[in-house]
Formats: sequence, C-alpha cells, structure tokens
Amino acid sequence: MRGNFDSIINTDKPVLVDFYADWCQPCQVQAPIIQNVARELKDKVKVIKIDVDKNPGIAKRYEIQGVPTLALFRKGQMLWRQSGVQNKSQLISIINSHS
Repeated sequence: MRGNFDSIINTDKPVLVDFYADWCQPCQVQAPIIQNVARELKDKVKVIKIDVDKNPGIAKRYEIQGVPTLALFRKGQMLWRQSGVQNKSQLISIINSHS
C-alpha cells in the first residue's frame, strides 16, 4: 500500500486520512462522521481509511500511536493531524481552511 498511499496523498486536492483499527470503539464512532464529511465535501477532499494493523509501515512512518488519528495531506505534505474522535463541523472547518 505504501507506493499507492504516497501517490494518493501527493495530489493538489486535500486528502483526509482516517488511521483506524477494526477493534477500536472510538474508530467505529468516527466512521459515520467521516462518511458524512466525505459526502458533503466530495468535490473538495478525498477521504481514505488506513487500517493501522494491516499497514504498520505507514502507521510507523507517521508515528500513529493512537486511533483514530485523522490527518489532512496535500501534495504529500501533512497539513493537520489530530487524534481522537472529531466532530463533523470541526472536520469541515479544517478541510475548508486548507482547500
């Protein structure tokens, strides 16, 4: 996934990355919020999910120590990062500020 991940985040359109794990309860709370944001901002942002258990190299590269962790990338650069559940309005505001 690493090569594909790099090509996905290296675009002009912001990419919101949801680092999660299937066993994580807060991640399950975050998932529908992310889906709503993706639907609402579909032209402004690409949203991808990275399972930290299946992609340990990517998780290690970005020092993901807790899930969920959300990160916003553009042109391969991390613009924003936050651990813990984020609400819809916070995410939309962050994405809009980097669009």
